[in-house]
Amino acid sequence: MKFVLASLMAVACMAQTWTPQISGSNASLRGINAVNSKVAFASGSGGTWLVTKDGGNTWQANKVPGAEQLDFRAVHAVDEQNVYLLSIGPGDKSRIYRTADGGSHWDLLLTNPDAKGFLDELVFWDPLHAIVLGDPVDGEFAILTTADGGKHWTRQHAPAALSGEGAFAASNSSIAVLGTSEVWFGTGGPGGARVFHSQDGGKTWRVSTTPIRNDAAAAGIFSLAFSNALHGIAVGGDYSKPPEDSKNIALTTDGGVTWTEPPARPKGFRSAIAWLPDRKAWLATGTSGSDISTDGAKSWTTFDTGNYNAFSLQWAVGPRGRIGRLTF
Repeated sequence: MKFVLASLMAVACMAQTWTPQISGSNASLRGINAVNSKVAFASGSGGTWLVTKDGGNTWQANKVPGAEQLDFRAVHAVDEQNVYLLSIGPGDKSRIYRTADGGSHWDLLLTNPDAKGFLDELVFWDPLHAIVLGDPVDGEFAILTTADGGKHWTRQHAPAALSGEGAFAASNSSIAVLGTSEVWFGTGGPGGARVFHSQDGGKTWRVSTTPIRNDAAAAGIFSLAFSNALHGIAVGGDYSKPPEDSKNIALTTDGGVTWTEPPARPKGFRSAIAWLPDRKAWLATGTSGSDISTDGAKSWTTFDTGNYNAFSLQWAVGPRGRIGRLTF
């Protein structure tokens, strides 16, 4: 009986796959945000943004006028009409745009005022409240919050960053929010792989270490996600290492106070992690493949060896306009 159950679980884990979709773009895609099972927005290099309104059967690829040289690493869709884009880069290359008409017109909401700054991530608690994470300036991570949908931004303060510590703008998921004011973000670089946690919208912070590797500028936490206020997973590793890279995952069962290594790991560097509530499963993806765990990260099954950067609801995006839809 135990063998039969194990075999059935293995078959279930192998049933999922990425079904390729035609994006109509060759951009490097690193941002993806699904409104629902039909509507999703993606973003990437060359000022590119994409939208599907039919579940991915067709995608429309577009560019934000005047932003053709920018790299949009983050996209957030409040609904089918109201969408935000975050570009990354030094100084004024880090910007936030918003459309209120589904992309027909875009307004520039924020240009990074600090020449030494570099914005990395943008996430929302609700349609009005959002938080932006940027690399350290003068020893402190740049943290901006808004309570009016991006019309005004307030600088928050965090504990000092370590020398060489920063954030990765890889999948817009090295920061995660929950409820109305809780937020976590992970770091990388020498001495990094730490998790910053705030329960009051970024006003005060607590910092914890993790066992994820932090021995190089390319190593650390690239993504984290929570299934509830207590249980979360952080993934990463070193993106310059081969697929066999280890020390790429950490778990918390106390809301991020402590982090431990699970008994099993995904196979190689991973840039995104997500909780699939309908499947009661964790999904990790990255440059060397995608994995799923249905037993709380006790074991992982690799179901794809393609390159994907980011994940939302049932879509993943990657280099050269790659888009895949998760099917079971």
